[in-house]
Amino acid sequence: MNKQELIEKYEKLEGVCKDPGAEIARLIFLEDLRELDELQKVQVPQFVADWYEANKDDFETNLFRAVDLIPSDYEEGDLSEFEEWLVDDHTEPFQTLVNMHQFGYEVKKERQYTVKMRTTKQPLFYNSLEKRLFFSLGKLATQFTFKQLEEAGFREVFDSPLFEVEEVEG
Repeated sequence: MNKQELIEKYEKLEGVCKDPGAEIARLIFLEDLRELDELQKVQVPQFVADWYEANKDDFETNLFRAVDLIPSDYEEGDLSEFEEWLVDDHTEPFQTLVNMHQFGYEVKKERQYTVKMRTTKQPLFYNSLEKRLFFSLGKLATQFTFKQLEEAGFREVFDSPLFEVEEVEG
């Protein structure tokens, strides 16, 4: 039974008990029920959501397999992003995955950035047809995640005085 069903159940009991004390208790209980916080869905990175969606039908077995593969993948220097997340000291991967499985989840919105050359104000643009990056002569600017910039070899734009990096709002 969820919160809304419980509220509806006690709303239907109005007038059932003629004792004024019982009616007051019912109203107070309903008020408290309405104020209860709903469980917050777990927020996870996209790669965790992708792993979960691919493995949720046999969740426990697939999680065991993922953990079991870590030592051999680690020795080969071939940990996936998901496996790195599983062994990261700063995450609570098992609790997070179980909560995802029980209560649902939302994908974290990754911060996005635009990059401009400081002197010319030319924005960095990704041409998806040619699959290449260049500084645009116009106002064409692409929004990038940190990971996209890093993978494209543009990690240094965050620390270089030659570039302006702006976080995109919304």
